[in-house]
Amino acid sequence: MTEDQPPFRDPGLSRAARVEDLLARLTLDEKTALLHQFAPAVERLGIAAFRTGQEALHGVAWMGPATVFPQAVGLGATWNEELVRRIGEAVSHEIRTMRARDGRVGLNVWAPTVNLLRNPLWGRNEEGYAEDARLTSALATAYTRGLRGDHPDYWRTAPVLKHWLAHNNETDRATTSSSVRPRVLHEYDLRAFRGAVEAGAVAGVMPAYNLVNGRPNHLSPALREHLRGWTDQELLVCSDAGAPSNLVDAEAYFDTHEEATAAALRAGVDSFTDHGTDASETIGRIRGALERGLIGETDIDTAVRRQLAVRFALGEFDAERDPYRKTSAFDTPGHRALAQEAAEQAIVLLKNDGLLPITPGRRIALVGPLADECKLDWYSGTLIRRSTPLDGLRERFGADRVTFADGADRVGLRAMTGGWVRVPSSGTAGEAAEEAARDTRGEARGAEGALDPALLAGRTDLPPLTCDADDAGEATELALTDWGNGLITLRAPDGRYLSVAEDGYVRASADQPGGWVVQETFRLEEHEGGHLLVHVGTGEYVSVAADGLKVAGHGTCFEIVVRERGEDAVARAAAGAEVVVVVAGNDPHINGRETEDRRTLALPAHQDRLWRAAHNANPRTALVLTSGYPYAVADAQARLPALLWTAHGGQAAGTALARVLAGDVSPAGRLPQTWYADDADPAGLLDYDIIGSRQTYLYFDGTPLYAFGHGLSYSSFRYDGLEIGPSLRARVTVTNTGSRAADEVVQLYAREAAPRVPRPHRQLVAHARVRLAPGESRTVELAVRRDELGHYDVAHGVWTVPGGTYVFEAAASSADIRRSVGLTVPGDTPRARDLRRNGLAAADYDEQTGTEIVDRSKVSGDAVTPLDTGGEWKAGELLFRDCDFGDGASGVTLDAAGEGEVTLTTADGRTLAVIEVRAGGGPYDYRTTPRAPMPLSGVHDLRVTLRGPLRLARIDITG
Repeated sequence: MTEDQPPFRDPGLSRAARVEDLLARLTLDEKTALLHQFAPAVERLGIAAFRTGQEALHGVAWMGPATVFPQAVGLGATWNEELVRRIGEAVSHEIRTMRARDGRVGLNVWAPTVNLLRNPLWGRNEEGYAEDARLTSALATAYTRGLRGDHPDYWRTAPVLKHWLAHNNETDRATTSSSVRPRVLHEYDLRAFRGAVEAGAVAGVMPAYNLVNGRPNHLSPALREHLRGWTDQELLVCSDAGAPSNLVDAEAYFDTHEEATAAALRAGVDSFTDHGTDASETIGRIRGALERGLIGETDIDTAVRRQLAVRFALGEFDAERDPYRKTSAFDTPGHRALAQEAAEQAIVLLKNDGLLPITPGRRIALVGPLADECKLDWYSGTLIRRSTPLDGLRERFGADRVTFADGADRVGLRAMTGGWVRVPSSGTAGEAAEEAARDTRGEARGAEGALDPALLAGRTDLPPLTCDADDAGEATELALTDWGNGLITLRAPDGRYLSVAEDGYVRASADQPGGWVVQETFRLEEHEGGHLLVHVGTGEYVSVAADGLKVAGHGTCFEIVVRERGEDAVARAAAGAEVVVVVAGNDPHINGRETEDRRTLALPAHQDRLWRAAHNANPRTALVLTSGYPYAVADAQARLPALLWTAHGGQAAGTALARVLAGDVSPAGRLPQTWYADDADPAGLLDYDIIGSRQTYLYFDGTPLYAFGHGLSYSSFRYDGLEIGPSLRARVTVTNTGSRAADEVVQLYAREAAPRVPRPHRQLVAHARVRLAPGESRTVELAVRRDELGHYDVAHGVWTVPGGTYVFEAAASSADIRRSVGLTVPGDTPRARDLRRNGLAAADYDEQTGTEIVDRSKVSGDAVTPLDTGGEWKAGELLFRDCDFGDGASGVTLDAAGEGEVTLTTADGRTLAVIEVRAGGGPYDYRTTPRAPMPLSGVHDLRVTLRGPLRLARIDITG
């Protein structure tokens, strides 16, 4: 190579050699600048600018029009890896195509989200695939393979998995700590990430905002101890937005940003997403850390090396060799068909007493707040085309056979001080005609909108609402929709939502609720015989001013005059139909989204009244729940003849639903998470111990409303001849005994027959989605990995597969077992804990009550502390089973911090030792307590009781 063509430009060299050559040519300042999300160009070397982070959860997001596929939880409901792989492939093609015309589109893709759906109240439930680690891993592997491409050397895009680790709450997400015991960590959370990484389809991960065991995820020792050990390739760890600053500002984990940045870099964070496009703060902090000796240049080199490895893999330095450089597939007929196929496969039939499918020619009443909606979420792209349920049913059954009512209350607003609220007319007749024509063509409003929805400003080109109508006849009739939790939206007759722009005026200006801070939601607050209208986005009140309605610190009291209740309109439509379809659910920007958890599993009360009104008027009523999460709808399940669920299905949602309702497609979606019957069923949102608190289908001891894996069909299936041998390859024959061609999702579960430690009731170990013609039989083969039968042995810190009998179950869901067979599997023999040799790590307990795991230090290690319930420290208890004290122990010491008391007893209540802890030097000042006598021999269960604000790291036994 010559200086004009340096070695890093030579494709004949190994990638590692090329990375090292380029790294050596960069100055320290140039390398430091590369650590920010928006890395600048290095013009003297001909290196282009680069940014990490392109959202693409279910289509290209935030960069303008693109194909919109169903939400991730909907893709989870397909149970179809090959479909999900093809979607990933289509998305990555569109990313490449969009980048060719807009350099702001990035190739480092922040997707998919693999956080497990352990609690259905999580606001971001829509972003995950499933509550099961194996299913999530399989789908994530499929999606990332599609995103990556199949070339051995070059990647079409470089996917990053979100969000490392144990992240399922939006409530105080930057400051809460998830207490994750080792068994849950290894058996549940890590498994969701591991498969895709081991498959070589992942470029890296993004740490989550929360803390795990008292330590911020951006300092997670598991990045080094686990993640980087799963593959030989360099992995790029990209911080979440603003999270590096949170280490000081929100979490107060460090005193200075230099300390925090240095700690994150040394823990393995390679790219800092902070302060938007302004890299100066991050660069300044890194330089400060260098000057203070908190990091060295080698730490910077390590992070830059990982970034460069990804950029080389993307073909940035081999333009002529990059096999994806001429990609031009965008909004193709194939992509449109794939979006429809995915939407169809995601629909789950929850119940059907013969009402469905709907016979052609029937008069249909389509009602409900989502009956004419094609909703997007925070991580959706901009719709190029859209199909609502109303569009789909009119096209499939005929517009003359479908009547529609959205179920909103029609209201007028009268100021108690006088005057009615009116939406002024705006625009020319030609502009209004074009708007109407665009709606008729099915084109999405706002397709030309802002690239980053967080920056989307409200419209100020329209006149604000006025309160100058003299009587009700001149007032504007508004559609009031109650979305639950006291949140309402108000919509003008032209379909636009009332919204508040930066100038504070209220206008009918928004096509849909949306934005990082939603400006289209309001609350009604009773006041002096009327209501104040609270604008949720600003927290201020709607008031009448001389130049229009605006928000202010004090509001105008309004009378809400109901002209027609939504239930009455629904009942009227239902009474005149032969079949009623109620489409209810959520708006993804309201009640459950990023930054906002749900408070209840219940369907909003207004929507509950709508289906009841429809059913009372016409018993032939089906309820379609369209949402990013489950609902507790036990009464609807008991009363209605048919229920379906679908996630928000993307651009083809309406067409897909119509085809399923008509029977053109037999539904075969399966629930990717448990649907509980009541709010009391799931554990607390911040309880991450799925074993101890009996969460998910794995451990839940109650009866769910709908089980994990549940989903019905218009056909029926018989399972015969389940066999499994020592190779752990199962075979089961499945026959379509119905009259329709249909898919069946064959699920194989396993359970240990006589476990010595708490194990799942059953656990998914394999599945297959197969299509069968009427009368067709097929022998389905399912391979089971032996390690899937095991669990993490906390006594010895290893994965173990105990020898013994395992029961394998071929099932249509986790609660619908069709065939089962036992098999003796050779495996490990359980061993007692050797206390005299190994002692006890406090976090390696078998059971606990009233404790949480915290950080032993800011770098690594765990300790256990009693729960602090508002400053009151109640006793916590740990249980360690099968502790071998040998032929005689004589004493015990503790490694502990803080102050309090530790009592050691046998399982039968015999006190062995009571030890005072008086470290007193702060949470990380661990000291070894004086040796206390504790004569004991043989194998016993050991109970450890903690009292007071202490942290226990270890128990050591002396002989």
